[in-house]
Amino acid sequence: MLGFSFIEIGTVTPKGQPGNPKPRLFRLIKDNALINRMGFNNKGADAAVEQLERTLPSFRKRAGDRHVVIGGNIGKNTATPNDDAPADYLECFRKLYPYVDYFTVNVSCPNVANLSELQNIDSLTGILSAVLTERDRQQTRKPVLVKISPDISLAHLDEILEISEKTGIDGIVAVNTATGRDDLSADSKQIEKIGKGGLSGKPLAAKALETVRYIRQRTDGRLPVIGVGGINTPEDAANMLEAGATLVQVYTGLIYEGPSLVKKINAALDSNVRVIA
Repeated sequence: MLGFSFIEIGTVTPKGQPGNPKPRLFRLIKDNALINRMGFNNKGADAAVEQLERTLPSFRKRAGDRHVVIGGNIGKNTATPNDDAPADYLECFRKLYPYVDYFTVNVSCPNVANLSELQNIDSLTGILSAVLTERDRQQTRKPVLVKISPDISLAHLDEILEISEKTGIDGIVAVNTATGRDDLSADSKQIEKIGKGGLSGKPLAAKALETVRYIRQRTDGRLPVIGVGGINTPEDAANMLEAGATLVQVYTGLIYEGPSLVKKINAALDSNVRVIA
């Protein structure tokens, strides 16, 4: 009813976990930004499946002829060593497979200890190999995307793009939250008091656009990109699409602009372009 075409749930981990200690979500109002260190707080894959089984039939019925796509964002439990991460991703993948339409492999969240290390090529290859081998066993092929950090170098991004194309990954989600605090209007003492966490919202707009544009150019448009970061207006969404994004996600923009943002974006764009979250 709000105008979304896609809903991405997660991050889902195999076992439920409380996430990081509270407080863990902070507003930087002058910057139209958030800092969060939620830490993959969720009830686990089994609870997600139960919720989907209970709600999807009525959800689909309300949607009528319009197929609203559900994505599953999957990760590892905080307590799981990185060496054992592939098993966690594989467990979530198997359990959610009958219920979601695509998967986002989240290896870039800065709020889970050492998770971003899974973006190195050996670790990422191990995770993707496990997930894609399991996908080959399924009767229906569902897209798998990798969510990347805005903090990685272009050389590292090149490596991720290379392994993504070699393994048959279907797309990239660009970008996750950032660890940097450059060029913020918020008081430095406030930022220091908040401490660690991923920055999202308007300050990420330029970096997100730059990353999406680079991926399009580097892959000659072969690899679809979900663009996310700093989308607060219809113009922001249009800029993301012009940069090369195939789809657009909004998160922090909903906090500052409210749910009407989605319809405003849809109204401003061509009728065949939709917004996702």
